[in-house]
Amino acid sequence: MKRTVIQSILLLLPFVGSAQFKSISAENWASSPGVIGTLILILIVALVAVIIMSAKISAYAESLRARQLLKRNKAFDDEIINLDDDEIDNILEKRKAALKYQLSEKELSGEGEAVDEKGLVYKATNHPKNEILFADKVSHEFKLEVSPELKRIVFNYVGASVFWLIFGTFIGLYLSLKLVYPELDSQSWLAFGRLRPVHTNTVFWGWASLAMIGLAQFVIARTSHRELYSNKLAMVAFWLINSSLVIGNLCLMSGINNGGGEYREYIWPVFGLFLAGLIVTFYNFYMTVAHRKISEIYISNWYILAALIWTTILVSIGYLPFYQNGLGETVIQGYYMHQGVGMWFMTFTLGLIYYYLPSSVNKPIYSYSLGVLAFWTQMLFYTMIGTHHFIFSPLPWWLQTVAIVFSMGMFIPVTAGTTNFLMTMRGSWSQITRSYILPFFLVGIIFYWVGSAQGSFQAFRFTNYVWHFTDFNVAHSHMTMYGIICFILWGAIYFIIPKMTGVQPKQTWVGAHFWLAFVGLFIYMTALMTGGTLKGLSWIEGNPFIQSVELMKEYWIWRAVGGTLMFTAHCIFVYNFYVMVRAKRPITDKEPEKVIVTA
Repeated sequence: MKRTVIQSILLLLPFVGSAQFKSISAENWASSPGVIGTLILILIVALVAVIIMSAKISAYAESLRARQLLKRNKAFDDEIINLDDDEIDNILEKRKAALKYQLSEKELSGEGEAVDEKGLVYKATNHPKNEILFADKVSHEFKLEVSPELKRIVFNYVGASVFWLIFGTFIGLYLSLKLVYPELDSQSWLAFGRLRPVHTNTVFWGWASLAMIGLAQFVIARTSHRELYSNKLAMVAFWLINSSLVIGNLCLMSGINNGGGEYREYIWPVFGLFLAGLIVTFYNFYMTVAHRKISEIYISNWYILAALIWTTILVSIGYLPFYQNGLGETVIQGYYMHQGVGMWFMTFTLGLIYYYLPSSVNKPIYSYSLGVLAFWTQMLFYTMIGTHHFIFSPLPWWLQTVAIVFSMGMFIPVTAGTTNFLMTMRGSWSQITRSYILPFFLVGIIFYWVGSAQGSFQAFRFTNYVWHFTDFNVAHSHMTMYGIICFILWGAIYFIIPKMTGVQPKQTWVGAHFWLAFVGLFIYMTALMTGGTLKGLSWIEGNPFIQSVELMKEYWIWRAVGGTLMFTAHCIFVYNFYVMVRAKRPITDKEPEKVIVTA
């Protein structure tokens, strides 16, 4: 009898609190914490854009002033040419007297009152341990000594990723147009349902994954103070991953797929090639770190190796069919979908920025301890939040609650990481006016906090009730995958490739890439967030489904506008990459190589 009662209680647990679903009202939706928090986060992104734009405008104004000064000096030189010899001698005598002026070195000493008649003192202090004040000097214009083999590997990976970026985002742009003009084509292999997974899988496993692994080849070798364990294994992984993408996309366009599992539409033999590439990469990286020439293992390698381990486990779980029947498939889908973003892309990219950000500002990471805290809390909280995609689904209520709680826990690693990165950048903000490397990193870091925080807000039951299954989710995924991953990868590529080749792309073209991508993303996500909210409210009000489709048309147009700007930015990026790896114009070596060993 006792056992029967316990079993009955356990069976009822998933439905405890289900009555809360009926009490939800959308009347005051605009005042809910999740909505207010999301609006604040969007304003933060806009504020960052204003700050960067202000810095660039200020720098441009300064350059104009410098040009005007140069013009006045030239006019003065021309005027001198027309002067008589006596007048020129008079000017030169005055100039000679000015150059001979020296301090007597007694201006601020003696028993009398200190007087600075010439206004030469900038700052005075009585502190006995006075430190010399000086402006930070950062030089990026030098060429690193990198072995030809490692350089070839990095170029192959990044070059392939650039190709997949153009291909994948062209498909995405075409799909955005099909939303507005559904009669654009009538070919089965160009159907929205077939091309959509081609777009997502290509930018996931092609562009972002290959770029991450390519950049990591340099990080692993550099922080281990040795060459890669095996250059041959690096290229074996390269061909395995690219083969998976080519075969997988052909299968998807032919209607051969893995069913409705988002981001795992490739059938298992195809994605098995990708998994084999990850395993080979992990072995190569692990052996490189194991045979390192220094005692420490740098924090970047923690993240990179952990991402490879987690993703190997994740793919195995996501493709094994033993427990994926009924609701089990839904649980696995939530786990796979969110872990794919968090434990592969996010964890791996964090490993990259822990190396490339300190290197770009020529200083060590602010806090190793914050990095370790962010690492272990990321490992803890991210593993349990996938079910927040299925709030109010038939899944157990307690499982949904756990996902919400762990989503709130993600504020710990995100805040720790963001603080670490921003504090590392402290004192280097002047670089925003001189280079676009720091703006790329800055936007990626801000989106890291904003996008992750917005995801936690979206996990609330009410906001999930309004936004889920709407276009708002598409906006959120681009806020994270594009705003975080892409901007950080671009910043790292623009930093390291010129160091290997000695060729810098023109800042005008890098700036065009940055602003088109940023503005395009902002238009894209705000349009879909607004439209998605209205669509969700329309569903709650019980309006016909077709009405929610019709109201989205103008927002889909803006989505296409934003996507067009983003794709244009990618085309410029292709040109900049070509300039960096092929052009013959060398940069000026202003100073000898100065590299901070971050391991």
